[in-house]
Amino acid sequence: MSSYKIIDHEYDVVVLGAGGSGLRAAVGLSEAGLKTACISKVFPTRSHTSAAQGGISAALGNMGEDDWRWHMYDTVKGSDWLGDQDSIEYLCKEAPKAVLELEQYGVPFSRTEDGKIYQRPFGGMTKNYGNGTVQRTCAAADRTGHAILHTLYGQALKHNTEFFIEYFALDLLMKDGECKGLIAWNLNDGTIHRFRSHITIIATGGYGKVYYSATSAHTCTGDGNAMVLRAGLPLQDMEFVQFHPTGIYGHGTLISEGVRGEGGYLLNSKGERFMERYAPKAKDLASRDVVSRSIAVEINEGRGVGNEKDHVHLHLDHLDPKVIEERLPGISESSRLFADVDVTKEPIPVVPTVHYNMGGIPTNYKAEVLSANGADTVPGLMAIGEAACVSVHGANRLGSNSLIDLVVFGRAAAKRAAEIIKPGTPHEEISQSETDKCLERFDKLRNSDGSNNTADLRISMQKTMQSKCAVFRTEKTLSEGVNEIRKPFEGMESIKVKDKSLIFNTDLVETLEFDNLIRQAITTMDSAYYRKESRGAHAREDFPNRDDDKFMQHTLSWCNGDKTEIKYRPVTRSTLTNDVQYFPPQERVY
Repeated sequence: MSSYKIIDHEYDVVVLGAGGSGLRAAVGLSEAGLKTACISKVFPTRSHTSAAQGGISAALGNMGEDDWRWHMYDTVKGSDWLGDQDSIEYLCKEAPKAVLELEQYGVPFSRTEDGKIYQRPFGGMTKNYGNGTVQRTCAAADRTGHAILHTLYGQALKHNTEFFIEYFALDLLMKDGECKGLIAWNLNDGTIHRFRSHITIIATGGYGKVYYSATSAHTCTGDGNAMVLRAGLPLQDMEFVQFHPTGIYGHGTLISEGVRGEGGYLLNSKGERFMERYAPKAKDLASRDVVSRSIAVEINEGRGVGNEKDHVHLHLDHLDPKVIEERLPGISESSRLFADVDVTKEPIPVVPTVHYNMGGIPTNYKAEVLSANGADTVPGLMAIGEAACVSVHGANRLGSNSLIDLVVFGRAAAKRAAEIIKPGTPHEEISQSETDKCLERFDKLRNSDGSNNTADLRISMQKTMQSKCAVFRTEKTLSEGVNEIRKPFEGMESIKVKDKSLIFNTDLVETLEFDNLIRQAITTMDSAYYRKESRGAHAREDFPNRDDDKFMQHTLSWCNGDKTEIKYRPVTRSTLTNDVQYFPPQERVY
């Protein structure tokens, strides 16, 4: 592989990804005096965190009484008891401090009349352990993620984080089971860069683009997850894919849960507020898995709206236009652009759309990647954000728990790295064979000259995932999916990349991204097939009940080509402190 020019770099820590979690980690690392590089395949403020609308959860109590223990209870319950309770305790306890730090950094939160951070109600967020709703979600209008992302990027620049922008990461550099850095391709000039680091933090986001209809940007290809699989490590709980109940029909653009938090509601073709049937207490603010399945049932039973009866209506035309203008301006604009709807006069056509991946790289609450046994860590490797499975979201993430996940565990990763690393410690040599192994895959794909088009293989994968691994799943659809999802992978043997250049070769970028996506699609489908129960976002029509005896366990999945291996490890039921007790499973009551 000597034909490629390789440029070497040495850093204390390399952060891969410049979304909310990656930037929060980079800020903390740079503040701690560690030499930090942040690598991103897009400009940082184009990262997908900018699409987060509704808000960030923390028990601040600005709009009424609240308690982090209540937040923890809601998160454990929302996870359908698959979340690790030590991690959930850490998240909810640290959340208020993390949000106030963001305020100090300069995030322009919306304000109450007395100047406090404005908080809105969100699905699944309750007070007093499920007795009544609470306003816990801190918001910057309906552009909260955008505000946080821009603020953190400014802070990272202020603290002298070094950025490598529009670099595509290829693979991790491993040595005797330890991560020593990574290799990346500079899209601007075609050079290959080898980054040696004491710790590599993966913050590459989710893999929503394995599906045909998703709120995810085209960049959400889970590159870090695939790098972990190729390093021989497992992913965790890949079968748990969240469908957001309200994506714009026919387009997939997200309509924030904040709309329902501000008083919006769903109607079917009969004009019924059908959520009152499925969740009499929470109604339209039930957790996302419940609302998504309820909409699917309404459509399947013929009560959908439109000519095809394949979606429902979301109404906010009863709200004061001033409230919409002040608190939901982005939603109003998106509805006008993508649905040709004036939200002050007409309903928004919506349908459940893939939105978030609960699964990912298994970590502990310090952000350290866990080995196969779940007890040991992989030296030199961390993961945060949607790429990680810490697991605070378990089988189903509550709305507004994603942004707090990013900043709490981005902060935790920086804190742990500062404990482990002494700045300026010399780096070990990495064998040339490790570099060659990475570049061999890159070179093979770049020079492939088969008959299969990347776009055709990708659409085949996405359509299979959309039809065989959707909101509702059965033995029949999943077993068909297990076979069908391997066909696009087999098609890679005769894939064709027309552009052989190294500078901004989008043909090659998309092929590398597809290679990453298909591995995650296979692990998702196989993990779903082997989980014979319904839990959170994983709804089996043939196994409608939750089976705590057999499946209150995390799924671990390895993927070597089209071959997978599935194992299980127990959920962490113990909590970190005596401040809160273990919340045992209960019957589902909404």
